[in-house]
Amino acid sequence: MAAALQVLPRLARAPLHPFLWGGPVARLASSMALAEQAQQLFESAVGAVLPGPMLHRTLSLDPGGRQLKVRDRSFQLKQNLYLVGFGKAVLGMAAAAEELLGQHLVQGVISIPKGIRAAMERAGKREMLLKPHSRVQVFEGAEDNLPDRDALRAALAIRQLAEGLTADDLLLVLISGGGSALLPAPIPPVTLEEKQTLTKLLAARGATIQELNTIRKTLSQLKGGGLAQAAYPAQVVSLILSDVVGDPVEVIASGPTVASSHSVQDCLHILNRYGLRAALPRSVKTVLSRADSDPHGPHTCGHVLNVIIGSNVLALAEAQQQAEALGYQAVVLSAAMQGDVKSVAQFYGLLAHVARTRLTPFMAGDSVEEDAQLHELAAELQIPDLQLEEALESMARGRGPVCLLAGGEPTVQLQGSGKGGRNQELALRVGAEFRRWPLGPIDVLFLSGGTDGQDGPTEAAGAWVTPELASEAAAEGLDMATFLAHNDSHTFFCRLQGGVHLLHTGMTGTNVMDTHLLFLRPW
Repeated sequence: MAAALQVLPRLARAPLHPFLWGGPVARLASSMALAEQAQQLFESAVGAVLPGPMLHRTLSLDPGGRQLKVRDRSFQLKQNLYLVGFGKAVLGMAAAAEELLGQHLVQGVISIPKGIRAAMERAGKREMLLKPHSRVQVFEGAEDNLPDRDALRAALAIRQLAEGLTADDLLLVLISGGGSALLPAPIPPVTLEEKQTLTKLLAARGATIQELNTIRKTLSQLKGGGLAQAAYPAQVVSLILSDVVGDPVEVIASGPTVASSHSVQDCLHILNRYGLRAALPRSVKTVLSRADSDPHGPHTCGHVLNVIIGSNVLALAEAQQQAEALGYQAVVLSAAMQGDVKSVAQFYGLLAHVARTRLTPFMAGDSVEEDAQLHELAAELQIPDLQLEEALESMARGRGPVCLLAGGEPTVQLQGSGKGGRNQELALRVGAEFRRWPLGPIDVLFLSGGTDGQDGPTEAAGAWVTPELASEAAAEGLDMATFLAHNDSHTFFCRLQGGVHLLHTGMTGTNVMDTHLLFLRPW
């Protein structure tokens, strides 16, 4: 096994003889070497969007320390700078901001996931930690990415700080993925439990992140521009690490510094779509009935500057560059993969099959029907800026090893009570799709990982699979269909070969959605 990993740098560069790599032991070595490469590329993607470097690219102090420069804008500093933040990457963002701003920072409050400080300490990531005697107060909450009482206390502390500011003050707002769950402040009489129950029901029925955030904003004191309103008349600068397809600032963390453009009718349409309107608590109906006449976000946010400082696009570009350095033809399919996880898995399985015919000369032209199916499925998924034709044409031209990259956030409709996350579920479903299509004579590997290092309520970031997954599972008495029916992907991967297929990175301190890697290497 170790020998297989040692040959990894040269595996992508040279064609491999089918006789040499045809036996079970050699095939295992080839898969493990590919898995090692996949994990390297995933880690390089994550490294490109760590909080410190991104913040330093965006913020700077002038030589006299009297002005804060945010890209091409400047703000006067006179002991008037305050900071709030919420999200999975905010601890590292706050640490970088405090190091840069020094004594200019008067006070701060951040809301971060429970346990993330201890995780960063254990991992030795000191750059992600605030200094001793920091001026930033830290609240930890939202265990398993769900709003809770601890997160509510943090949200109220953030609101209190914002409401105390004056026209002479400047509020720096740090926002990243997971921020919505870390900033819960329901509009009375809605309780946290009622809002959480409604959000869970919507998520379980397959609501998109955009739909979830539309509901959250309408029921929140701080989302949908509520935080910006609370801070008025202070100037507000929001530095945003995007975890949403297309980087819409009004959707990320439910847009606390962006005036909401959604109406009550939008909310009712979503609730009707998922069959939940009739079951709404009286308190939610009360808030919805008065929302149009009593908007809780400002009509404009002219006192706010919203800046995207990092996204999936940046992460994928770094991984693409690293793949090319390893000798692969690397193509970014899309940074906006979305849709039901079953359909996304079908897309990747069919793509691998069609790619096989493009990469092997003697099979060219054998997949006309499958090619049409692939394009039809891509059209159904409505993936923005999908570079499918570029990917297929590059395979036909080069006929060498290929790495296809994508980012995004598929949705999972929960049917069972198993343990998993969308990345592990996607990987398991892709593994199931691989057995539907003959994929030889090429080595194939698919990896899906969450850039925050935590896929659902598990300690894994994701998983990787090869076409041998079905036979490996059968050899250990594991029925893939049963685990999928119960949304129990994590249990499946833990039991299969001692968990070797799981991707473990620990909490990374950043979050820009998921990264998907599909490797195709002719023998």
